[in-house]
Amino acid sequence: MVVSLGEGWAIWITGLPSSGKSTIARMLSDRLRRIGINTQILESDELRRILTPNPKYTEEERDNFYRAITYIGWLLVRNGVNVIFDATANKRRYRDEARRMIGRFMEVYLECPLDVCIARDRKGLYRMALEGSIETLPGVQVPYEEPLNPDLKLNTAVNDPESCVESIIEAMRSRGFIQL
Repeated sequence: MVVSLGEGWAIWITGLPSSGKSTIARMLSDRLRRIGINTQILESDELRRILTPNPKYTEEERDNFYRAITYIGWLLVRNGVNVIFDATANKRRYRDEARRMIGRFMEVYLECPLDVCIARDRKGLYRMALEGSIETLPGVQVPYEEPLNPDLKLNTAVNDPESCVESIIEAMRSRGFIQL
């Protein structure tokens, strides 16, 4: 029998755009659901449609957006909901604030070289950034601050999504988030 222990927990999956965050978040959520653990994915693109329907991606807007989703995540976790953040959060302080607020928190960094992210980009963000039609893409026009001490670092250029999910589940088990 698999159980989630105590209050909810949060896992923040971070990395450059197209590093595999959404794929791994969905696969992780599906895998956990199959073993009896429900999760709520807080996916940044989906939440932006509600919180910033006409995004400008200014620094102030990003500050407000990440403060809002961190607060939403904290509320959910506090009420026993397990949360998976699927969000670039290009500044360390966004993820650090979530770690400060949420007791059972794990940061997963998906390391992926920029050229691999560009090759994977289905949304065309990198093309638009390189053409100048968007001006604030993390890793191109604005910095992406890699985590200094992530709880787990996975290279998605060499590891397939399924093995990444297995690594996350093992890290969750070893930290007491789940019991197998």
